Amino acid sequence: MDIDFKEYQLRCELRGHEDDVRGICVCGSKGIATSSRDRTVRLWSLDDNRRFASSKILLGHTSFVGPLAWIPPNSDLPHGGVVSGGMDTLVCVWDLKTGEKVHTLKGHQLQVTGIAFDDGDVVSSSVDCTLKRWRNGQSVESWEAHKAPVQTVIKLPSGELVTGSSDTTLKLWRGKTCLHTFQGHSDTVRGLSVMSGLGILSASHDGSLRLWAVSGEVLMEMVGHTAIVYSVDSHASGLIVSGSEDRFAKVWKDGVCVQSIEHPGCVWDAKFMENGDIVTACSDGVVRIWTIDQDNVADQLELELYTSQLSEYKSSRKRVGGLKLEELPGLEALKIPGTTDGQTKVVREGDNGVAYGWNMKEQKWDKIGEVVDGPEESNRQFFDGIQYDYVFDVDIGDGMPTRKLPYNRSDNPYDVADKWLLKENLPLSFREQIVQFILQNTGQNNITFDASFRDPFTGSHAYVPGQPSRMSDISAKPTFKHIPKKGMLVFDAAQFDGILKKITEFNNALQSDQEKQNLSLTELNVSRLGAIVKILKDTSHYHSSKFADSDIALLLNLLRSWPIAMIFPVIDIVRMLVLHPDGAVLLHKHFEAENDILMEVIKKVTVNPTIPANLLTSIRVVTNLFRNLCYYNWLQKHRSEILDAFSSCSSSPNKNLQLSYSTLLLNYAVLLIETKDQEGQSQVLSAALEIAEDENVEVDPKFRALVAVGSLMLEGLVRKTALDFDVVNIAKAAKGSKEAKIAEVGSDIELLTKQS
Repeated sequence: MDIDFKEYQLRCELRGHEDDVRGICVCGSKGIATSSRDRTVRLWSLDDNRRFASSKILLGHTSFVGPLAWIPPNSDLPHGGVVSGGMDTLVCVWDLKTGEKVHTLKGHQLQVTGIAFDDGDVVSSSVDCTLKRWRNGQSVESWEAHKAPVQTVIKLPSGELVTGSSDTTLKLWRGKTCLHTFQGHSDTVRGLSVMSGLGILSASHDGSLRLWAVSGEVLMEMVGHTAIVYSVDSHASGLIVSGSEDRFAKVWKDGVCVQSIEHPGCVWDAKFMENGDIVTACSDGVVRIWTIDQDNVADQLELELYTSQLSEYKSSRKRVGGLKLEELPGLEALKIPGTTDGQTKVVREGDNGVAYGWNMKEQKWDKIGEVVDGPEESNRQFFDGIQYDYVFDVDIGDGMPTRKLPYNRSDNPYDVADKWLLKENLPLSFREQIVQFILQNTGQNNITFDASFRDPFTGSHAYVPGQPSRMSDISAKPTFKHIPKKGMLVFDAAQFDGILKKITEFNNALQSDQEKQNLSLTELNVSRLGAIVKILKDTSHYHSSKFADSDIALLLNLLRSWPIAMIFPVIDIVRMLVLHPDGAVLLHKHFEAENDILMEVIKKVTVNPTIPANLLTSIRVVTNLFRNLCYYNWLQKHRSEILDAFSSCSSSPNKNLQLSYSTLLLNYAVLLIETKDQEGQSQVLSAALEIAEDENVEVDPKFRALVAVGSLMLEGLVRKTALDFDVVNIAKAAKGSKEAKIAEVGSDIELLTKQS
């Protein structure tokens, strides 16, 4: 098919973002807005030389920013505006002229995924499954649009809204009424766009693009990407552009891919400008503009530099069976003798990796075969119609054809080796060499597998003289170092003498204040507090010691009546009280018999300006409640309020607050997995991921947040949601940490992402 088409070439690169560029918004003639994982929105405008330059940086989000929408000039915003949505659950409205935030719209429970501007209203979609309509800075409408996360929303010229979801469908809305459900994609619908005069374009995790009539009929399917397609857009000329995890922005005409524009990273978004130029957002943090206008094409040096960038990127990513080629040792590594028979070593020979096995008897390295190819991390490959994490091409040598060795990380490498050797009619003596080759090239050296031989075709074990027969087969599964988390963590250390000293100090201050003398403790009550602390200090008698109802009443009265700046030592006593069997039960009875004093305290201490000591002691009280089953209903009932109230602790410079908050999240993860609460799991996952990706968070809180993420993915109901949250890149970053335990839990999560 001959198609008249001029190829796009690089026009310019816009550098300034410090992390992945996630979203693009073309603001009419005003320029371009871009969003990033660096928590900012940047505005780019044409300067006097007709070159794009950064004109404003919009600061206000506390986590990565995704969707953007342009507000055309109106009476409130004479120069127009931009709306942004973030992982921090916020929708922000910005004035393009000043760069100032006009509104902060709060209401979503989870990440904001889509923004549409609808006749003066802002419509937002979220992983919390809802759509919200905002007018003049207030929420005026909200409804559940899908039973799974809503990933995107657009407005049609006819006035209806269209949503795309992780449930694989699109929905057409008039008001809050669903007019039609579009079914056809086999995975998450990630991006939507209007195709003028024809219908709706959709981009999906299934790797395809579709053009739909508003009636629901599929008019066209476009297949060409080899990974998740994140975005799609169309131009008045009839061209379509899509961005994908496979590092390509593809240009389509009449359903045919007419150009693939390669990038040095994932293409998160791609948009047309009015003149037909294309803007792309890449994971390398660079915004690029592509043009067919020869007068605007970058100069030869810039083009050569970009070609060099691509070459360096691909070289750094080239893998031999999962290993980076550039990191493999040279042939000189074969001069070092092996230590065990069958030990495997992969060395670099030119542009290929070659596997050798150590022959202990002859004291030499035997060539196993050349590893010709291996998968990129994000692209699972097909072999015989089945998808695998790895498909190695192995050259046996001696003029024999190349053999395919498929492998999934969830498989037992011994079983795979046995079956492959039998299928290829190769000696079983190669078994250990093949297994070590698989383990080394997939990074699974630290995982323990069942090594017993089991004929893959008959299921029977081989007879080995001198060894006992096995009574049963053991199903081998990958083992993880840090997940899932079992049991609850508590804060059980206390400086009781310091606590009493601080209460005495505050009580003396109240006694010397004429207006507050009535709030001070009597000598009897001070003595009673001393007796309470004495019981709490004597942990060896926790099984038999008891408290009086009046003890609990005394503590609760102090929480209600004392000035907010003085209550933290009292909260600290309550923190230890809930770890005492009798104290926990008595306190729970008071919860049931009267107003919920603890929620009162939480609301009181989390109002700005906050006092760090109040935040720290109160969040630790809640964390310690997880030790007792009697509080589980209360913890679930108030889960959303509690996590929202303490959310500021995640970004606090106080490392104790960071640790306490991440511990609270981890305990919630364990509880919500047990109770199969998917909505709660999603909220905890979102909060934990926000900590995990924050570079300023200390090691221990980041570790606990990552353990929560891994546990929720492994045993909870939110694995798919985590993948939609970009957990793959978060795991990859953790795996590269210099801190051993962060790297280990990062590896655990990465392994989970690769399991089918």
